[in-house]
Amino acid sequence: MTRADELARAAADARRALRESEPELPDDAVFADLDREVRGRLRTLSKENAETVGRHLVMVGRLIDSEPETAYQHAQAAVRRAGRVDVAREAAGLAAYRTGRFAEALRELRTVRRLSGSAEHLAVLADAERGLGRPERALALAQDPDVGSLSPEAAIELAIVLSGARLDLDEPEAAVAVLESPGVRAAEGQLAVRVAQARAVALEAAGHLERAQSEVIGLSTAAQAGEDDLEIVVFDLEDQDETVDPGPVQPGPTSLAQPGTDEQEEQA
Repeated sequence: MTRADELARAAADARRALRESEPELPDDAVFADLDREVRGRLRTLSKENAETVGRHLVMVGRLIDSEPETAYQHAQAAVRRAGRVDVAREAAGLAAYRTGRFAEALRELRTVRRLSGSAEHLAVLADAERGLGRPERALALAQDPDVGSLSPEAAIELAIVLSGARLDLDEPEAAVAVLESPGVRAAEGQLAVRVAQARAVALEAAGHLERAQSEVIGLSTAAQAGEDDLEIVVFDLEDQDETVDPGPVQPGPTSLAQPGTDEQEEQA
């Protein structure tokens, strides 16, 4: 056997070992459950591989809220099989973010942006920077040339994160100002609840206690009335005694916090 043959066999054995370590795919995780656009992105793979990758992505979407660590393992399996496919890298980035692997989330979602050209995850990128203790870098993303192309919802999510970054820098009045624009105040449904949460936190930090209390009362009224089945969800990016940080929107399935120790020295 030549040296080249030995290297090829070793590489094949390594790939086999990795795939044998993949999380189990239940029978009800079926490729057809994926969004049609996501299925289309997998067409560059062989049929068998696309099927397996797709089923792992289904599991990412299914588990990212309830079992994020298991979702992360499924995302890793998808990336090992389809590392050049943007939806696999996207799932890996979002799952890394949800499990506090912020440096990894930054790497993956930056790769997704290079592959797809989409800026839709700017809020998650900014929040990952905050998770790594770098609020200045989060704020710098507000100057990204693609901010103007964001959907209204994505722009609001970014504003919520930027408000939190201002609080990180002990700039509460600026944190309030970020959430005062007409576009942000036009939020509806669950997103409106999250804006109100962020405003209440920023207003309290700025010493505007009555205005903060008004926001809290509005939240309680909406929750009690059951408007649009609203559910108030809180994500803690900073482990502070009394400060609540609403965090960015939860990533959707297959569109698809506490400060991380995840590769703090990673360079941008």
